[in-house]
Amino acid sequence: MAQPHPKTLGELTRSGYKPLTVKQELRKNLIARMQREEPLFPGIVGYEDTVIPQMEHAILAGHDVILLGERGQAKTRLIRALVGLLDEHIPYVEGSEVVDNPYHPISLYGRQQVEKLGDRTPIAWMPRDLRYGEKLATPDITMADLIGEIDPIKVAEGRYLSDELTIHYGLIPRTNRGIFCINELPDLTERIQVGLFNLLEERDIQIKGYRLRLPLDVAIVASANPEDYTNRGRIITPLKDRYGSVIRTHYPKNIKHEMAIVAQEAHPAADVGVEVFVPEYMKEVVAEITAMARRSPDVNQRSGVSVRVTIANYETMNASAVRRALRLREPLAVPRITDLAALVASTTGKIELEGMEEGREGRILEELVKKAVLTVHGRYVNLAELEPLIARFDQGMVIEASEAMPSAAYAAALGEAAEFRAALRHMKAREDAPSLASAMEFIMEGLHLNRRINRDRVEGALRYRG
Repeated sequence: MAQPHPKTLGELTRSGYKPLTVKQELRKNLIARMQREEPLFPGIVGYEDTVIPQMEHAILAGHDVILLGERGQAKTRLIRALVGLLDEHIPYVEGSEVVDNPYHPISLYGRQQVEKLGDRTPIAWMPRDLRYGEKLATPDITMADLIGEIDPIKVAEGRYLSDELTIHYGLIPRTNRGIFCINELPDLTERIQVGLFNLLEERDIQIKGYRLRLPLDVAIVASANPEDYTNRGRIITPLKDRYGSVIRTHYPKNIKHEMAIVAQEAHPAADVGVEVFVPEYMKEVVAEITAMARRSPDVNQRSGVSVRVTIANYETMNASAVRRALRLREPLAVPRITDLAALVASTTGKIELEGMEEGREGRILEELVKKAVLTVHGRYVNLAELEPLIARFDQGMVIEASEAMPSAAYAAALGEAAEFRAALRHMKAREDAPSLASAMEFIMEGLHLNRRINRDRVEGALRYRG
């Protein structure tokens, strides 16, 4: 059974509690996790050999950090994961707005409590989840938001403006002894950045002409997009100089990492009355579409192509398969190549194109899908093994495919082509009809993209022939 927390300053002192600064806490708990060989940032995928080692260096060095990277690179998620390296609870002077350390209170209220009550000063305990503050930087942010302002209600109650107790503290002082994150730091106006620099470096602030010493204990972490340095704003040199580490983030280095993130973050349709099975090759196609977009000259690479594109496309592809299964009353939904047409809605708006030509999104996405299918097809299928199947098409076999076609129709076509059976065995496709339909579409589309068979569009369906 856990021991009850001390309730007064005297009990806290007798317990032998030794306070640490925020950065000392982070360092201590980081070292403990490393020694226990526990994951340092659970849920962060693909940064094990790049970003996370740099974060370890920054924490061990006691640095404030800027995470620099394009959108959708888990910058904010990584920052929020730092909370797990704080102590589970910390003591503070009960009633303090700035989470005063009972041994070294910084606010007038905290100092008065300790001077007046001594060992009888009431102590409260704050969980680590409440020791995190975050603000998205926008041009309309004021010093009052971040630092504080004179509270007119307290003045109306009879206090003088020179009284520190008239101050309503802003977000950063209220995150004292915690972690404060500023997202998109360059979007802060230079005037606000100067005020932030003054608070962190000089440890004093001025509110309505009232000067106040406020030695805050805060770990300041920020995120920024490289594009912002030249286009939307900049980080002033004195402020940037005070951040000990600038760490560059990146998109997943390989398809496996992208797929692992999707498996962790995607929320496909559930409780819809049908089972959903997604073949590995369809997962890879969705991930490859994003990878192709990140290399495409038609896509604005300065704004980036977020992992959110892959997640949304995966969910949309599954939704298309579920919709078909519900309409056709099939108990199993398996995504097919023809379901990829639905990705226009989930991709548009998440990527920025070079140029402003009307209607280019659909054409560019179609090309990305073709390249992705062709790439994945090469991993799963050996064209030499499909020569008998190609010969059957050359002999006059025709197979139609569409997003709305029942799985049984594919099974019927399969019964007339033993060569298709051999190709499916090479792919290790499942034997249920929806899975066979998906695999057949994948094989035929790959053969078409490899220019081994033809494909026509006929009344909303695709017709594959020799």
